[in-house]
Amino acid sequence: MSALFPTYQKWEIEPVNANGSWLTDQDGKRYLDFTSGIGVLNLGHCYLSVKQAVEQQLEKFWHTSNLFQNKGQEEAAGLLAKATGLNRVFFCNSGAEANEAAIKLARKATGKSKIVTFHQSFHGRTFATMAATGQEKVRTGYGRMLEEFEYSTFNDSVQLAEIVDENTAAVMLEMVQGEGGIHVANQEFLNTIKEVCARKGALVIVDEIQTGIGRTGKPFAFQLFDFQPDIITVAKGLGNGLPIGAVIGKEDLAAHFGPGSHGSTFGGNPVSIAAAKAVLQQILDADFSAEVSEKGQYFLNKLKEELQYDPSVKEIRGVGLMIGIELKEEAQPLLEKLQQEGLLTLTAGPNVLRLLPPLTAEKSEFSLAAEKIAKAIKTKTVIQG
Repeated sequence: MSALFPTYQKWEIEPVNANGSWLTDQDGKRYLDFTSGIGVLNLGHCYLSVKQAVEQQLEKFWHTSNLFQNKGQEEAAGLLAKATGLNRVFFCNSGAEANEAAIKLARKATGKSKIVTFHQSFHGRTFATMAATGQEKVRTGYGRMLEEFEYSTFNDSVQLAEIVDENTAAVMLEMVQGEGGIHVANQEFLNTIKEVCARKGALVIVDEIQTGIGRTGKPFAFQLFDFQPDIITVAKGLGNGLPIGAVIGKEDLAAHFGPGSHGSTFGGNPVSIAAAKAVLQQILDADFSAEVSEKGQYFLNKLKEELQYDPSVKEIRGVGLMIGIELKEEAQPLLEKLQQEGLLTLTAGPNVLRLLPPLTAEKSEFSLAAEKIAKAIKTKTVIQG
């Protein structure tokens, strides 16, 4: 009997080794891993420069506290600030913590309390981030949620303009809704957010937990659009497997996050910071981003080519290497079939197969994945028929 709380629907796979895009389980079976640890391992498993940076830091020291000066934090913060066009950074340990801090900062800076988010969004599982998440299933069973959060329909400019009012501290959104089904924001909607927030004195928070750190073919997904947030949150790919998150904000917000206003014992841990610096040095290279965009288009085209005549596929959509295949049936059985075929994938809602391959994957691996998906869908359709 397990001593663990049964909070996860675990697969019958126990990793014993992994490198690049590939993972080996307890029985010696190899899998092409297109989950990337749920969008964490953007550089793939055991990326050499990250591994070396972590090992070098481990030889020095593992932890002190945020009472000490930390050159590594300053360097990592500088990279994030320069890449986003913002100015100040707070380090924490996860995406939920980053979003929690962003909500606190927005309320404190504006003196207002309402946060507007979107149906089908996902922002975390703390009490504030559960309340921010526009999915009822995440909030069920926990009693009264933290106030005041209100949900609008994603990409609906008219509804958003009606909801944002004088008491709104911030509008918080994902540029691509990951857990919600791989839905991409459109420019008209983003223009409305900018205009309404400026008029009502509200801040704009962009949750880049899953879309950031190169996933969409830009360092950050907001850079795909004519759009500049006041606050950005990042985590997942920032440490390539080491726990780290960050809040990045404009200079005028610094006065509202002074000593004693917020904190984290482990936030900006030197080992995680070493990993983050190595990740950023790779991800922020312009040639690397261009290559991710090209790979993403290649993979999208390959999937459409393989699946264009399949009656069970409703739509294939995404940006960069964040892709969803919407089916006319539940996606979970297909995910299980793909595991049997040696391909690891995710779902995004009941009907969407979610693909988050390493940004370092080879074209041959994208082709192999597309072939496996087409074969699995065809086999499953034939069996059901």
